[in-house]
Amino acid sequence: MTNSLLTILILLAFLIGALLSWLVLQLRIRSSHLPLTDVERDYIRREIHDQLRQESDLHYENLQEKTAAEIRLGQELATTQADLRHLGEKINGQAAEMQRLQEVSLAQFEQTANRLLHEKSQHFTARNAEQLTGILAPLRERIQGFEQQIERRFLEETKDRVSLRQEIKHLQQLNQQISTEANNLAGALRGNSKTQGDWGEWQLLTLLEASGLQKGIHFNAQGTFRDEEDKMKRPDFIINLPEGKHLVIDSKVSLTAYDRFCALSEDDPERRTHAAAHLRSLRQHISDLAGKNYTRLYQISSPDYLLLFVPIEPAFGLALQTDQGIFLEALERNIVLVTPSTLLATLRTVSFIWKQDNQKKNVLEIARQSGLLYDGFVAFTEEMKKIGRQLDLAQSAYGTALKKLSSGGIYGKTLVGRAERLRQLGAKTKKRMGTDLLKEEEEE
Repeated sequence: MTNSLLTILILLAFLIGALLSWLVLQLRIRSSHLPLTDVERDYIRREIHDQLRQESDLHYENLQEKTAAEIRLGQELATTQADLRHLGEKINGQAAEMQRLQEVSLAQFEQTANRLLHEKSQHFTARNAEQLTGILAPLRERIQGFEQQIERRFLEETKDRVSLRQEIKHLQQLNQQISTEANNLAGALRGNSKTQGDWGEWQLLTLLEASGLQKGIHFNAQGTFRDEEDKMKRPDFIINLPEGKHLVIDSKVSLTAYDRFCALSEDDPERRTHAAAHLRSLRQHISDLAGKNYTRLYQISSPDYLLLFVPIEPAFGLALQTDQGIFLEALERNIVLVTPSTLLATLRTVSFIWKQDNQKKNVLEIARQSGLLYDGFVAFTEEMKKIGRQLDLAQSAYGTALKKLSSGGIYGKTLVGRAERLRQLGAKTKKRMGTDLLKEEEEE
C-alpha cells in the first residue's frame, strides 16, 4: 500500500511540474509579443496560482479517496483472508470428522453384516446339515468308486502290458503241446480228408478259446453268407474286431503226403517226391481259398487278406523247405499262411485290442456318468439356493406378520391388544398371551 501511495505522489509532482513549465512558457511567449503591466502580471500570477491550487486540491482529494479506498480494500482483504483461513480450518475439521464417521459406520456395518451372516449360516447349517449329508454321501461314494475304477483300469492295463510276453511264451508252449498232439493224431487221421478238416477246425477253435476270445462275442464259426452272385459261402471262422471290422480264418489240413514223407528214412529218395506232393496240396488249398472271395462278402467288413491256418508246424516247415517262395506266393493272392505259433500271437493281440476297446468304452461311460453326476450336483446347489431365498422370504413375511399383531397401531387397538382386552374383560381362557407380544404392545 505504501509503494502505491508513493507512486501516486511522484506522478502528481511530475504533472504539477509539467503544468508549471507550460505556464511559464506561455507567459514568456506572451511577454515577448505584448508588454504586460504590473497589474496584469499580478492578475495572471494570481489566476495561475488559484488554478494550480484548485488542481492541487483536486488531485489531493483524489489521492485521499484512493488512499482511503486502498486502506479499506486492505482491511477487507485481511478480513477475507482471515475468514478463508477460519473456513479452511473448519473444512479440515469437518473432513476429519466425516472420515471418522465413515470409519465408524463402516466398522458398524461390517460388524452387523458379519453377525447376520454368522446367524444365517448357523441357521442354514442347523436346518440342512443332515439333508446335505444325505445327498452328498452318495456323491462321495460315486466319486470314490470312480477313482477306484480308474485306478483299477490303469493297473489292469499295466498288468496286461507286462504279462504280454509271458502270455506269448505260454501260448508258444501250448502250441508245442498242440503240435505234439497233432503228430500223435496224424496216424489216426491218415487218408480221411473229412476227418482231417474237422480236426483242423477243432484245433483252430481250441486256439481261439485259449487266446481269451469268446464264441458268439469275439468270433463266430461256420457262418452262412451270400456273395454278389447269391452263392452261399461258409467261412470256417470269422473273428470280430472293434468298430465293425472282421478277420476271416480258414483251416486247411494236408497230412497224406506229409505222413508218407515222415514214414520214410532220411536217405530215401522217395521223400522228395512226397515233399513235392505235400507242397502241391498246400498250393491247392491256397488256390481254393483265394477263389472263394470271402473279402467280397457284403455282410462282413474284412481286410484284403485272409488267414489260412496250417495246424501242424512241421508240415508247414516242410513246405517252406521245399519252396521258400510259397509264403510270398500266397501273399500275392491275399492269403496269409499262419501256424499255431503265429496265429496265437495274432489272436492274443486281438484279445488285447478287445480289452483296450472295453476299457475305452468304460472310460467314456465313466466320463458320461461323471457329467451326469456333476449336472445333478449343480442342479442340487441351485435348488438349495432357491430354498435359501424362500427361507429368507418366509422369515421376512413372518417378521412382518408378527409386527402387524402387536405394533403399528394405537395402544390397545392392535390384534394382540384387542385379544388381551377380551381376557381382561372376563373372557374365560386357559392360556395367556406371550409376554414378548404384550411387551411390544405396551411399547407401542
